[in-house]
Amino acid sequence: MNDTPLATDISLDQLIEWIHDQQDTPLKEAMATLSAGDIASFLESVPPEPRRILWEHVPVEIEGEVLIFLHEEVRQTIMEEMAGDDLIAATDQMEIEDLVDVIQELPSEMTEAIVDSLDQDRRARLDQVLSFQEGTAGRLMTMDLLSVRPDVSLAVVLRWLRRHSKLPVHTDALIVTDQEQRYLGELSMEALVTSSPDTMVACVMDEEASPVQVDTPEHDVAALFEKRELVSVAVVDAEQRLIGRITIDDVIDVIREEADQQYLKSAGLDQEEDLFAPVVPSAQRRGLWLGINLITVFMAAWVIGQFEAALSQIVALAVLMPIVASMGGITGSQTLTLTIRGLALEQISVGNVRWLLNKELAVGALNGVVWSLVVALVAYLWFGDIGLAGVIAIAMILNMLVAALSGVLIPFGLKVVGIDPALSGAVILTTVTDIMGFLCFLGLASAFLL
Repeated sequence: MNDTPLATDISLDQLIEWIHDQQDTPLKEAMATLSAGDIASFLESVPPEPRRILWEHVPVEIEGEVLIFLHEEVRQTIMEEMAGDDLIAATDQMEIEDLVDVIQELPSEMTEAIVDSLDQDRRARLDQVLSFQEGTAGRLMTMDLLSVRPDVSLAVVLRWLRRHSKLPVHTDALIVTDQEQRYLGELSMEALVTSSPDTMVACVMDEEASPVQVDTPEHDVAALFEKRELVSVAVVDAEQRLIGRITIDDVIDVIREEADQQYLKSAGLDQEEDLFAPVVPSAQRRGLWLGINLITVFMAAWVIGQFEAALSQIVALAVLMPIVASMGGITGSQTLTLTIRGLALEQISVGNVRWLLNKELAVGALNGVVWSLVVALVAYLWFGDIGLAGVIAIAMILNMLVAALSGVLIPFGLKVVGIDPALSGAVILTTVTDIMGFLCFLGLASAFLL
């Protein structure tokens, strides 16, 4: 066996080479050096068999942490091959909030075995987290926090903190509560270390620091962190009792997942689809949207078929008509993307959608006039027909206006009726711009050139 020295910066190609050449020593050293997040990224970047080999070299003591970083589908494939005792040991390393996500992906008998292995305290915390609705602050929060009373001095708080071997991650403030655990405010670490030790907590705590309710959607929590530039925030129940804390690392995960979801849904893909998933399931998932797209293509083809006579008499129409549809499609896609983003950030509502619509129509009209003149000039120089140049210019302007209109109304309308615009907006928009592009161009040509 060739003991290849371990590089400081380990690349995916290097790992694949070691796996292919069965070089166990550098693989083992690499897995011991890399962080859990880096290992998870590498696991998601290789096919199933190399993934299995790579997983065998992951240190046992960080298996649970690596599983947390993996996307759901990849995590499932790995857990399905793990022995029961190994899986229980891995989940025992996890925080309760992460364990909740993992056990929901397992068969009921394995879930029961994991739950039975928990001590009484961890099982009670697990039951509490499971009682909160998925996708809310309750599922996002951690119960690892520090709280203090308002009627003690900062000197007492400092002495109490020094008795801790370490503080919860991202502790930028201590949460202030009364004797019944009702939320009162926050004591920032800055105020704690810069104020006089004799000062009472009540005198320097921030009473304006608002908590979030346990049933707040995680999307709203992420927006709150962005607007207020938070590092952490307290979570309370309906009676304002403190039950947890959300930190910036959990919010970053939400933001990343939402971004991935929006991007993949625009192509009709599942957020958690494994890049190296088996062929048949992948084909099945993508096939639905291919079928829907085929229907829209047939609709556009039917429109073209209605102008068969015009196409047979003026060959130039067949050459130029994709330009009209394509320019409309790009115009609509730009507006659609901005509108979907605005809806996701809650920047668009019934009150301001008309302003947005007017602005996008003006942009579409301006671009339509400019680029239609360019296309008309090219068409005239190419075919020497001033009538044809005028028809394509008018058709482009009309289709780009329709595209701008559709780019706003389609996602807004889908949102109103409860359909995710990121998933189906692009398909509907393409259908509209193709059909209207062909209809405007071929219809005007039939009316004025034949």
